[in-house]
Amino acid sequence: MKIDLEKIEKNVKEILETLGEDVERDGLKKTPHRVAKAYKHLTQGYHKSVEEVLNGAIFDEKYDEMVIVKDIDFYSMCEHHLLPFYGKVHVAYIPNGKIIGLSKLPRVVDVFARRLQVQERMTQEIADTFEKYLFPIGVAVVVEAYHMCMMMRGVEKQNSITTTSAMHGVFKEDARTRSEFLNLISQKKI
Repeated sequence: MKIDLEKIEKNVKEILETLGEDVERDGLKKTPHRVAKAYKHLTQGYHKSVEEVLNGAIFDEKYDEMVIVKDIDFYSMCEHHLLPFYGKVHVAYIPNGKIIGLSKLPRVVDVFARRLQVQERMTQEIADTFEKYLFPIGVAVVVEAYHMCMMMRGVEKQNSITTTSAMHGVFKEDARTRSEFLNLISQKKI
């Protein structure tokens, strides 16, 4: 699916006019074009497949302890208000004969974050993807985010953080494994 930038520009111009703005004033003349380009960038996850992002970077390895990549920055757009939400994703898995190139974890996060989203679905999609491609003993994903739809409008609570999690396999079944993961992601950085 190709993004129709001209149509987005036309619609943004119409929104600005409906708000009572003069779309011909200096500050707004190029705004519809800039917004169209921004939306193309912010929704690029629709045009990437997990397979192309993984690019064969799954390797046979006998390692069977927890692998964690934490504090993966992400930026997404709430599908309810088209406002940003952003924060950190923490991903862990316990290999079952296969490991993945570490840079692929944040790239997979971006595939799902760069779409119109709700945090709950994004969390589950990330976990399901690692489950599908790695067949691990377990997968855990925790997402912590600030939502501009809660900060700028509605309840206007500036410091509220929304946390979601998805636990598969041993992370769901074994409280000690889950606890170890949650403890490790809460520790300070190096």
